[in-house]
Amino acid sequence: MTISRLLDHLEEGLITVLMAAATLIIFVAVVHRYAMGIPALHGFLSGFSTSWAQELCIYLFIWMAKFGAAYGVRTGVHVGVDVLVNRLAEPWHHRIVLLGLWSGALFTGIIGTLGAHFVWAMSQTDQTSPDMELPMWLIYLCMPLGSYLMCFRFLQVARRFQLTHTLPHADHVHVAGLPERTDSP
Repeated sequence: MTISRLLDHLEEGLITVLMAAATLIIFVAVVHRYAMGIPALHGFLSGFSTSWAQELCIYLFIWMAKFGAAYGVRTGVHVGVDVLVNRLAEPWHHRIVLLGLWSGALFTGIIGTLGAHFVWAMSQTDQTSPDMELPMWLIYLCMPLGSYLMCFRFLQVARRFQLTHTLPHADHVHVAGLPERTDSP
């Protein structure tokens, strides 16, 4: 698999792994909680604590949101208000769309850089998370990573728009992997 193909679906892979981990952790924590009420299992399970599960799932969902935003830019599902822009004449439409994409890249690049500086400052402290006692810089690492990935996706979409004059567009009716219906109304 080439680097290009890996980057084409990076967000889906990351989000899938994070979501699967969060689902598994929540499932184990819920089963543990209910199994603790069974007298025969209480002694065995009391040595195993899942108090960390909620904190970890919160962090996993934060990471999912950061990578989900980059996915949204790449696939065209990220929130945007383009009613006025779509009514502009062609040369202005092209310029305004590029300005918007470059502005998005600049903004996310700045946020990524500020996030990287913050993570660096946090790495110089011994601050840890409450339940899991993870270093906080590790948790905040999603800010620069997700923002830089989003910046890359804005630049990628801008380059494609310059070459083809098309933007990514999500087809909300089509589901990847399912055959097309021929009997649709």
